[in-house]
Amino acid sequence: MSEAPRPSPLLRPAFTGLLEALPATTPFVGPETLERRRGGVFALRLGANESAFGVSPRVQAVLHRESERANWYCDPEHHELREALAARLGVTRGNLVVGEGIDGLLGLIVRAFVEPGEAVVTSLGAYPTFNYQVNGYGGRLVFVPYREAGDNDLEALLAAARRERAKLLYLANPDNPSGSFHGRDAVTALLEGLPENCLLLLDEAYAEFAPAEELLPVEAEDPRLIRLRTFSKAHGLAGMRVGYAVAAREIVAAFDKIRLHFGVGRLAQLAAAAALDDQAFAGTVVRSVAEGREDYRRLGQRLDLPTLPSLTNFVAFDLGSAGRSIRMVELLGERGVFVRRPGQPPLDRYVRVTVGTEEERAAFAPLFADALEALGEERLEPAE
Repeated sequence: MSEAPRPSPLLRPAFTGLLEALPATTPFVGPETLERRRGGVFALRLGANESAFGVSPRVQAVLHRESERANWYCDPEHHELREALAARLGVTRGNLVVGEGIDGLLGLIVRAFVEPGEAVVTSLGAYPTFNYQVNGYGGRLVFVPYREAGDNDLEALLAAARRERAKLLYLANPDNPSGSFHGRDAVTALLEGLPENCLLLLDEAYAEFAPAEELLPVEAEDPRLIRLRTFSKAHGLAGMRVGYAVAAREIVAAFDKIRLHFGVGRLAQLAAAAALDDQAFAGTVVRSVAEGREDYRRLGQRLDLPTLPSLTNFVAFDLGSAGRSIRMVELLGERGVFVRRPGQPPLDRYVRVTVGTEEERAAFAPLFADALEALGEERLEPAE
């Protein structure tokens, strides 16, 4: 029997030059991946900044009621959810685009505004999914280090945007991974100082945890600004993947040309609308998180570990060096605790811990103390 002919190498599908040039990368390694590597589940899942406080009873009710219609496609216009958001924010439905969490919307925005090679400015070590999207569409990332105090350097970000003629300036406020927050006056000055043809991309995933009076007022038709928010944090719908952007109607209409119209499923849309309708529940979560942040601050004092001020659902503990923070993540993992750490200086000396329930925090404290004691007995090589 003759051998089957081998396919010609010329018939191999050719990737684009952009894709060929990209390194293999993943913005976040999921806790499930880490559990498979370690051969067991984490007892405490405190690294992904998910809400530890569940979802609104109204969300539970709508998911139970509508589950038998999971076979239906979603409304590709997200009409009811956008109507509810418009009423809540005092904008029009035309000022809103719904997407697959903020992550999906970041890709949509980069694709719409950034030509290959054009500059995009962000903080070094800020939310990595944004960098992933910029690289994937051929943009050129320009990084500005965080200040030593752990917050975004707004003056340096603005200077870089002007110098590089950036198309986008990305700011998470409140910030991930530091938890820091810039008030209304500072963000207004940043917006007013933007160079021509530069958009401020304001990621407000943690907006519910910040003082409402210190957030920018919603001026939806400002062509210089796109605001991003999510149902993943205070509303507890991280697994449903629902985010939204507030922007000028001209921008939202342009997104319709390229967005994934069926990307946000029907149950996710209904769950988000139900969550939006229960602000009392979200308020309870915000208050519980504030109590948890204070617990962590006191824990840091007892363990002689400074913490960064936070207006998010996590707190960053200062381990003193990148090598110690790397090892602390490992030691906590060995004790069944999933946490994460920032990867770039000056924040790379911190370990970031999501605010858990009161029971989870009580379980975490002795494990953290035990890991810290073990860390103190080790001699560490400097981190590369």
